[in-house]
Amino acid sequence: MLVLFLINRPILDAIRGRLRWFRPGLMAKLYWYHMLFAAVYYISVLYAPSDSVQYYLQPQVAYANWFEAYDTGTGFMHFLAYPFINYFGFSYEMMMVLFAGMGYWGFVCFYIFFKENVRFRHLWKGYDLITIFLFLPNMHYWSASLGKGAVIFLGLGLAVYGFSRIGSRKVALVLGLALVYHVRPHIFLVLAAGIVAGLLTGRQKVPLYQKVLVLGGGAVALFFLYDKILAFAQVDADNLVSSFGELANKRAADLAKSGSGIDISSYPYPLKLLTFWFRPLFVDAPSLPGMMVSMENLFYIVLACKMFQKGFGKFMSRSSALVKTSAVIFLGTSLALCGTLSNLGLIIRQKTMITYFFLFVIISYLDDRKLKRLRSRQIKAAAETTAAPAYAIN
Repeated sequence: MLVLFLINRPILDAIRGRLRWFRPGLMAKLYWYHMLFAAVYYISVLYAPSDSVQYYLQPQVAYANWFEAYDTGTGFMHFLAYPFINYFGFSYEMMMVLFAGMGYWGFVCFYIFFKENVRFRHLWKGYDLITIFLFLPNMHYWSASLGKGAVIFLGLGLAVYGFSRIGSRKVALVLGLALVYHVRPHIFLVLAAGIVAGLLTGRQKVPLYQKVLVLGGGAVALFFLYDKILAFAQVDADNLVSSFGELANKRAADLAKSGSGIDISSYPYPLKLLTFWFRPLFVDAPSLPGMMVSMENLFYIVLACKMFQKGFGKFMSRSSALVKTSAVIFLGTSLALCGTLSNLGLIIRQKTMITYFFLFVIISYLDDRKLKRLRSRQIKAAAETTAAPAYAIN
């Protein structure tokens, strides 16, 4: 952990050189906080089965060479782990730290994304809201181990970091999209759709070459990857709606049989969405970890109430490409997953992929309201100055 920190620190200082508001000290604290959850996850593996063990063992015995492991999904995890295990002799503990480091850089990317696109400092109970977002415990637990969570979180972070300043960060955008595709192709589809929707409907003007680049790249990627994505998701390309419904009901019923299952197969879709977004709550998970996740979900409910305030609909209709992209990704992924997950552990884990997109929409709305109030005060002050009586000086 210390070696990785010493490698990261000069990079953080270099970012500070380009972005004056960047706080390497805060990022250093975030690193050790993230590694604390890596340690917690490692301890939990000692007492419960974990996919991370197979991600470490399989690359040692299942493949004759590195490129034989190349695939999407689980195969890609083996592909990423293979050289470190077989060429550099990394132990299981070293691999856990390495992948936790990947998850950490996802937080750094999202931090830059938020700070670059939020004008004002917003407080909640006296604490900076963006800082609170960075230290939400559930976000760290599922991205601090040898697993898909860390890699896809890094991919999503790189994608939004690149999209935030697409003119100068095309490599980051492409690399982020590639990571997301290789880990979860169906999430890549939603991510790409969100980026295209944001470019086409966002309020700011986007250079034509950037639109052509993204739309053309998206069309080519969809053409070549469409069948593979549907096969990965186990959906019949000739009958999308019915096959997806059958798959969703089957997965929900199967997962509900587990110890942390909740049978949502008979729920109406709005209730499935609410379950995906805001459960478990305190009655669902009485254990200490469950209480912590419930507190976090309560925080999300408080923030979600902002969407029912007057003016939120108008804000969304005229919002930026980044806000609309975030909304499409959050809603699209939620709709795709809420009907197939009924295991609380899986709901919590999958939700971490898209939570920051929801939080970005909310804080952008708060930012817009604050900007409106500031402009209103400025207009009022200017009007009072203009209307002030003039006095002659004798």
